[in-house]
Formats: sequence, structure tokens, C-alpha cells
Amino acid sequence: MAPAQALSTAQARAIAAGETDSRIAALNQAAAQAEPDLAAFVQSLLDDAVKLTPEQLLRVSGNSVTDAITGQIASLPEGAEDVVNNNRMRGALQAALAALQLLSPDLVARRAAVAQMSQQTLDAGQLPLLSRALAAETDAGLQSSLALMRAALLIEAPEATSRLEAARQLAQASDPAVKSLLIARIAVEPDIAVRSALAQALSGLERRLAWGERLGLLFTGISLASILLLAALGLAISYGLMGVINMAHGELMMVGAYATWLVQNAFRAWLPGAFDQYLLLAVPASFLAAALVGALLERSVIRWLYGRPLETLLATWGISLVLMQAVRSLFGAQNVAVENPAWLSGGVAVMGNLTLPFNRIAIIGFALLVLAGVALLIAKTRLGLFVRGVTQNRRMAACMGVNTARIDTYAFSLGAGIAGLAGCALSQIGNVGPDLGQSYIVDAFMVVVTGGVGQLAGTVIASLGLGLLNKLLEGWAGAVLAKIMVLLLIVVFIQKRPQGLFAMKGRSAE
Repeated sequence: MAPAQALSTAQARAIAAGETDSRIAALNQAAAQAEPDLAAFVQSLLDDAVKLTPEQLLRVSGNSVTDAITGQIASLPEGAEDVVNNNRMRGALQAALAALQLLSPDLVARRAAVAQMSQQTLDAGQLPLLSRALAAETDAGLQSSLALMRAALLIEAPEATSRLEAARQLAQASDPAVKSLLIARIAVEPDIAVRSALAQALSGLERRLAWGERLGLLFTGISLASILLLAALGLAISYGLMGVINMAHGELMMVGAYATWLVQNAFRAWLPGAFDQYLLLAVPASFLAAALVGALLERSVIRWLYGRPLETLLATWGISLVLMQAVRSLFGAQNVAVENPAWLSGGVAVMGNLTLPFNRIAIIGFALLVLAGVALLIAKTRLGLFVRGVTQNRRMAACMGVNTARIDTYAFSLGAGIAGLAGCALSQIGNVGPDLGQSYIVDAFMVVVTGGVGQLAGTVIASLGLGLLNKLLEGWAGAVLAKIMVLLLIVVFIQKRPQGLFAMKGRSAE
């Protein structure tokens, strides 16, 4: 590669003075040659710091006046004119400045330049620089982006061979924006071979976009399933053990969400440097806050209503109203915002029309961790043994010396704590408000009943099935009709199989 030549006075004057079209052409020509002084000169033009005389181009910065090309100190003569840049010229200068960064040795700078250029309208004069940058680029992702930008310019070229090359490059694209470009070009393309290549590229792009939509639907369904799983796990424990229809379960989720919000505010006020780690404290705080509220409810109200499901339902519904009003009185009726840590912001781009948000991925992983923890606790600990014993046969467990009242409190507190963890997770994908739990309580009950009372495996399968079914039907019939259809399907399922997917084992189930 030949060494770049310094920007000449003639080139600089052609960029700074004259008609806009000729100035842009001179700018693109200088950018294609990657003149080493061009970036500084373009920035001076954007800063309105360049003045023009018949003999010189001057850069004025405060009281300092220098030659815009050589950098030598100069004086500002009377009659020096300001260089005027209209909006079109400013856009060209900004695009040229970004394009020059394509040749930067810094990968971050090149990525920023590609991101900026993708938001701008490209000019055919930038084609040589794009070709040069593409040839020198080593990053695979940037190579793909540069190739698409180059193809978008080539598709408008007067030569059919150039347009055919562009069509072949666009055949590898997966960006939804390319679809409209191909459709518009097919409508006006005069060459039969090029039009055929464009049609093939469009067909391949539509297939890839369709797969992106399918995978996006699958991910959204799994994401909803993870939230339903977190919401239903605690309910499966309390409902399966004690038969308590806890209508305040959603408000226990709300308690966990507000605990997360309080921890976030505490970190922002007292530990701003460690803000991105606030979730490490918010997770146990949300569990403990909801578990303590659950223990208080079980000890004060619910334990006196065992065996009376209708009265328990009405009592817990009243408790839910009390909790919502208490939160409104303490924190206000308006929603509060919980900010994601930096490591949960953004997402990973899998395809052109499919980006997986980091916070959703984290919630799926968090739900699996909570599920594994609950399964280990139930299967491998002394508390889990007592919970299983009381669930299968309460009277026999009492005869064997198990303090069933204490186990009830522990189990209800555990279920409430898991609801608090669900609230912590929900705080990362939306605002927190007094009505947070109301959106999930009915779905959580549907998951528990469909999966089988007290059955973790059934809860997992039911949450996954309902999450995917909800999203599938939403795309076909809309959100409201989808909810109704899911409810009707569950009613029919329960009519055919009242015990749910997995029947509870033991004498009490016989």
C-alpha cells in the first residue's frame, strides 16, 4: 500500500469553498486516499473554526490563529470569511469523520465508526474508502457490516456487474432493513440477471428472518415460563403442603420487588462505586423480606383457617388488599424504577432480527438455580423430609413426632421467600408498583393446578407449556384472546385430569 500523502492546500480549499456538490466530491476523494491531516481539518470545519482568505485557510481557536494545513502560527487579516456549512455539508463532514475511523488501529473506534455510519445515509463517493476499510478489517463482525454497507452502495451503481456483485453479497444478509432495500431495487432493476439474483437474495433473507422470528418466539416463551416458574414455585409448596389458596402470593412477590428497590437506593446513596453489585445483596434481602412477611401471615391469620379453603381464600384476598395499601402509604401509588446493573444491560445479537436481552437470559438462569435449590432442599435436607412427610400424610407425620405446626410455618415462609425472589427477578424487566403481583397470581395458580399439587416436576413442565402456549397464541389471536383460550384449555384439561400432570403420591391422595 502506498504511503498516504499529506492534505494539500488545494484539496483543503476544494473541501472548504465552492458548491456543495463539488465540496462533497473533494471531501470523499480525500477520505478515500485517507489523507492523514483530513480528520483534524474536518473537525475544524464542523466546529466552525475555519476562515478563508484568497491565499490561506486559517484555523481560529480562541485567540490562537494557525494555518489550517501547516499548523504554523498566523495572523487573522481583515476580510477573512467564515466557511459556511449547510446541513447537507455537515452531514457529509460527519460521515467522512466517521469513515476515517474505519482505518483506525483501535477496534473500539472502528466499531463506533461502523455503528455511526450505519445510521447515516451513505454517499457513492465513500465507496473507495469502504472497500479499503473492508480489505484491511480483521474483525469478522465488522467485516460483515462493512460488506453490507458496501453492497448497499454498489446496488445503485450504473454497471450491471457491480449490481450483480452487490446482490450476491446481500444474499448473505440477515438484517431486516436489507429486505426493503431488495424489494425497492427489484422493482426498478432493468437487468434480468441482476433482478434474478436480487430475487434469490430476498427469498433467502425472508427464510432467515422467519427463523429469527421463530427463535424469538421460542425465547420469549421460555422467558415467560421462567417468570411463571418463579411465581409458581412458592405457591406449589404452600398450596401443596397446606392446601391454602393464598391470594396474597402476588403481594409477597411485590414485597420482594420493593426490597430490591430499597437495596438499590441504599447502594446508590452509600456505595455508588459498588452499584453494579447491588443484586448480590438484593437477592437474599428480597427472600428474607417476603419470608418474614409470610411467617407473620401464617402465624397470625392462616394457621387458624386450615381446613376451611373458602375462608382462607377470602382472608388472604383481604390480606393482599392490606399489603397493597400499606405499600401505597409507605412508597406512594406511582411505580418506582429499578435500574439494571451494567452487566445486565444490553443483549446479544443472534440474528439480524433477534437480540436476546441479558436481563431475560439472567432471569432464565436464575429460575433454574432457584428450582435446583428448592429441589435439593426438598429431597436432601431434614426440613425437606418433614415437608414431604406432612404433605403425604399429615396425621402420620404428627404421630411420628413431627411438629406439623412448625413445619407449616417453615414451609409457608419458604414459599413466601421464593415469591420474593420472583419479585426481585421481575424488578429487572419492568417497573415496580403496588399492583405488581396481580398480573401473575392467576397464571401462577394455573401452573400449580395444571402441573399437579405439590409436584415440582409438574410445576416446571406446566410453566414451560403455558409460557410457550401463551406466546404462540398471542401472535395468532392477540394478548386478550390468548389468555381466554389458555384458560379454556386448562379448564378442559382439569376436567379430564383433575390431579394435574403429576398426581401426588401417598395415602392422602388415595
